Amino acid sequence: MLEAAKNTQKPVLEALFGADELLRLIAEKDQQISDKDQLIIEQQKRLHILEEQLRLSRQHRFGAQSEKAPGQADLFDEAELEADLVNAQSNTDSDAQDAADDDKTTKPRKKRRGFSGDLPRVRVEYKLTDEEKAGALRTFFTKVKEELDYIPAKVQVTEYWQEKAVFEDEYGETEIQAANRNPHPLGKCMVSTQLLAHIIIAKYADALPLYRQERILQRYGGDISRTTMANWIIRLHDVFNPLIEYLITHQRGGDYLQIDETRIQVLKVDGRAPTSDKWMWVIRGGPPDQPVVLFTYDASRSEKVPLRLLEGFSGFLQADGYAGYNRVCLENALIRIGCWDHARRKFIEADKAAPKKKGDKNPKSSMASIALDKIQKLYIIERQIKDLPLQEKAAQRQARSGPVLDDIKHWMEDNHRKVLRDSLTWKAIQYTLNQWDTLIVYLQDGQLNISNILAENAIRPFAVGRRNWLFADTPRGAHASATCYTLIETAKANGLEPYAYLCHLLNHIATANTPEKLDALLPWNVK
Repeated sequence: MLEAAKNTQKPVLEALFGADELLRLIAEKDQQISDKDQLIIEQQKRLHILEEQLRLSRQHRFGAQSEKAPGQADLFDEAELEADLVNAQSNTDSDAQDAADDDKTTKPRKKRRGFSGDLPRVRVEYKLTDEEKAGALRTFFTKVKEELDYIPAKVQVTEYWQEKAVFEDEYGETEIQAANRNPHPLGKCMVSTQLLAHIIIAKYADALPLYRQERILQRYGGDISRTTMANWIIRLHDVFNPLIEYLITHQRGGDYLQIDETRIQVLKVDGRAPTSDKWMWVIRGGPPDQPVVLFTYDASRSEKVPLRLLEGFSGFLQADGYAGYNRVCLENALIRIGCWDHARRKFIEADKAAPKKKGDKNPKSSMASIALDKIQKLYIIERQIKDLPLQEKAAQRQARSGPVLDDIKHWMEDNHRKVLRDSLTWKAIQYTLNQWDTLIVYLQDGQLNISNILAENAIRPFAVGRRNWLFADTPRGAHASATCYTLIETAKANGLEPYAYLCHLLNHIATANTPEKLDALLPWNVK
């Protein structure tokens, strides 16, 4: 009936408008409909991206913060995941599945290890009474239990008495000879080097702000203000500076560095707002068996900062995709290495933001989860070859990781246009392809790492501490903090206990007035 009505109206419309005018009106209406259809499509795409961002925001706020993606236990099953996407069946690559089966083998539960033999031990004996052991052939003790004990902190005052001798010469004049005493790194200071080391470790290794340390010391009877403690730390920056210069020189003697940067708020910077971003840079590297973790404060994040920090260095530089490192790599002829952790992290976010079926605890198969399973193969290989000699490790990477990388690249190139532009998955693929030339450099040398994780791990204590002490008051305080983090993280990287190493430094730095004495204070020269 509708078609009949149109046929009935057509002669009337032609009579009113004419055939040409009617065709023009129809064409305009068709164009309007086409424009609206295109607008609806664009709005649906925009809605999809906004829903994806909302799911990711909810995941960040309420979900687990682990970077392990849901379903990641089932490794190398990207064929099945792709089959879910197209509702078809597919077989998994047998070699990849065998590797997954090996990795998923249930490990026996480890028995609890005893306490370290380096810990001091106190023996407590439970003895029989004389009546209980009367008539026994012999008695003996057996150890039935070990407990880890804790001795609460206490403060005490150490008094230093200096012996002096009075001599009289032949002219009747007296002369006094005083016993030698160990100089304090801060000269006249009211606290011991052990307490200075404790203050530094508590703030920079344990993220305990100075105002909390002030209250703790007051509980134990020590009355020291946070301002006084902050001034001591700032003064120690100048004391430690010669040693820091030695560490910088030593680090640049290697051919492989990892670099990263993070924000720090410094309140009193000339020409800058208190709320503006300033930056703490970290560089990790040096000779493989003598690593240095160097922290440096700078108010800028410009490309000039890496140029200054890496002056005179040549070799490999590993970093994220930040363009600020491009100039230093170009001018110093550095070989840029990418970070697979950063690439993987973007796919993890895309996978977390993927829609889920209502009531289904397992995530819906997504393009991001397929990419994650492919990338996970690289990490499995790295775990399996981590203890091999460097040359053999490089050979294993070429033989085993090379084909995996080729597969990842081909898959991303094939699927880049199949995902919605500007979606999280699209951005993850775009980032990975843009960084591809740097992401495959780690195959060249066994000493190189698949990711920048060592630098990120070194900077993590700073990020944790920043949540507690929030900001630095002045650039001098930020520079002093960088010095303390450098000494602590370098000690940890070389297998030293940070508090013991700082005590050793503070006890000897005042008399380290020669290159030989300063060299003896470097972490790898301290036993």
